[in-house]
Amino acid sequence: MDTSRRTFLKSSALLAGGVSAIPAALLGETAEESAETTKTQAKIRNRIGVSSYSFWGFQRKDLRPMDVCLEHAARMGFDGVEILQRQLEKTDNATLQKIKRQAFVLGLDLMGYSTHQGFLSPDAEKRGKNYQHTLDCLRQAHALGIPTMRVNSGTWGTSKSFDELMKNRGVEKPLPGHTEEEAYQWVIDAYGKLAEEAEKLGVVMGLENHWGLGCTPEGVKRVVDAVKSPWLQVTLDTGNFLEDPYERLSMLAPQTVLLQAKTYYGGGRWYTLDLDYARIADIMHKANFRGYVSLEFEGKEDPLKAIPESLAMLRKHF
Repeated sequence: MDTSRRTFLKSSALLAGGVSAIPAALLGETAEESAETTKTQAKIRNRIGVSSYSFWGFQRKDLRPMDVCLEHAARMGFDGVEILQRQLEKTDNATLQKIKRQAFVLGLDLMGYSTHQGFLSPDAEKRGKNYQHTLDCLRQAHALGIPTMRVNSGTWGTSKSFDELMKNRGVEKPLPGHTEEEAYQWVIDAYGKLAEEAEKLGVVMGLENHWGLGCTPEGVKRVVDAVKSPWLQVTLDTGNFLEDPYERLSMLAPQTVLLQAKTYYGGGRWYTLDLDYARIADIMHKANFRGYVSLEFEGKEDPLKAIPESLAMLRKHF
């Protein structure tokens, strides 16, 4: 295979999103050239962002305003910010454009929009309201110039509280008289239609391993693979697989468009995971992940102290 053909194939793989490496045989590479390709993958440097949730955490009123979070993120040296949609007190266009302008002036990418929705309900009207909310969020992300948006399957709502859900390791029973098989169809139907809208707006949705059907990598993959759209991929959270995380993270790494990296300085509020980020970075780089890593600090330590410490750690590995 000539050099120009080989270069074209490699470039095409990157433009397609870098989902996986092309086998050496397909490229016509020798063993030495294949080793060089592997070495190149090992040199991947990911940009590091921070979720606004890391500052606010639903607790610190003084750190809720988005302009405050953006100033801190720029001062600390982050490359971008992922906005938690629930943190915004207003989502009118004037507010969104003000946020976008400030981020630009500060040299920050607005690189992720983290949203909440739920489709695990037999009530078609309730699912419809969640569909409309998700569509509104897609439009907000588009207005902000954000390329990817975190989405969820939602939960059954049979837990009395989030604390109870966490006590049960994120697992809950379906509503009486209903099954997970029904739930998968509700979620697949919703995201099949939403993927068409996401394409029009140019915003890639990332289904997160975030409780509900997202408790397992198999659950996330089942939805994403059924929708079969490049506009529904995976937002991968390092802290949401509470057992055997590395094997599970590996299963979703090839379809990941945004990696949310949890840290727990000072101990976690619901649980603490001792995550090996050297190992996680290796998993992601072997999958040729070149996208953003978004810090989600979820510890009890002062975020203004713990967030820079988390950034230094992530820079070391990514």
